[in-house]
Amino acid sequence: MENLKIAVLDSATLGNDIKLDLFNDLGEVEIYSTSTTDEVIERVKNIDVCIINKVKLTRDVLVHAKNLKLICVAATGYDNIDTAYCKERGIAVCNVAGYSKNSVSQLTVAMVLSASVNLPAFRESVANGSYSKGKVQNILTPVYHEISGLTWGIIGYGGIGRQVGSVAKALGCKVVVNKRTPVDDEVCLPLDELLKVSDIITVHVPLTDETRNMIGEREVSLMKDGVILVNVARGAVFDEESVTKGVESGKIGFLGCDVYSVEPMPENYPYSRIKALDNVCLTPHMAWGAYEARVRCMEEIYQNIKSFQNGDTRNRIV
Repeated sequence: MENLKIAVLDSATLGNDIKLDLFNDLGEVEIYSTSTTDEVIERVKNIDVCIINKVKLTRDVLVHAKNLKLICVAATGYDNIDTAYCKERGIAVCNVAGYSKNSVSQLTVAMVLSASVNLPAFRESVANGSYSKGKVQNILTPVYHEISGLTWGIIGYGGIGRQVGSVAKALGCKVVVNKRTPVDDEVCLPLDELLKVSDIITVHVPLTDETRNMIGEREVSLMKDGVILVNVARGAVFDEESVTKGVESGKIGFLGCDVYSVEPMPENYPYSRIKALDNVCLTPHMAWGAYEARVRCMEEIYQNIKSFQNGDTRNRIV
């Protein structure tokens, strides 16, 4: 296949420290820091390949992409692409699976550990001088507890969920799993049962019609009082208003979240009411983005395009 016209439509979401010149030997490359919907429509008109991260490629956008042959998403999830329309048009779609397993699982565990030991509060006691001004050698409030022996529920047990499970076991937790297809080597439970028995719940599912709003008011009511709840999957997996109310009522003892149904999170958002609370840790969709993970992602996309040029179907979704 001859050299391709390639466009990277939202390079700012990949980080300024990542080099994109590896794509230059595949064809003619245009790199755009960000792209509005109108700009996307204009920029996809005459290209063969587009590389995206967060840009939405709906039917209304893709109808203008007369020459588009391949979409490469710099992510594992691809809910921002109208794959049904791509299939109609014969536009290939490739994702990148597994590249961020270590990065996402690392943040997941960091959130749980920070919550379990009240780490921000203890750090602040030193930073604000109260420890130095004290009369004793240590500060032991707020009280914290070991997580060894607690039940850690993992919703979604792909590469990331399994990695989190390995760490949870190493920390002495009992791991229970909710997985679409149960596996023999884990304790697999229906969702309602997992919610009832878990002291810690972390979520690692893709966004689909089945998983959208899977954690809502009813599901929060089933959880243990004071549960640690972490979402590093997709924002819309949570009914965010119901989860916010769960924090406000004290039902949810700690909420960690890296993803939102609207990104960036607007000011008038349910989580805006709780974002400054000590038992809430909201991060700006960065769990996937360790430097090593981002480099790995770009290398995988390069191989996906190279494979496409050679007529192969590496990491093909459509």
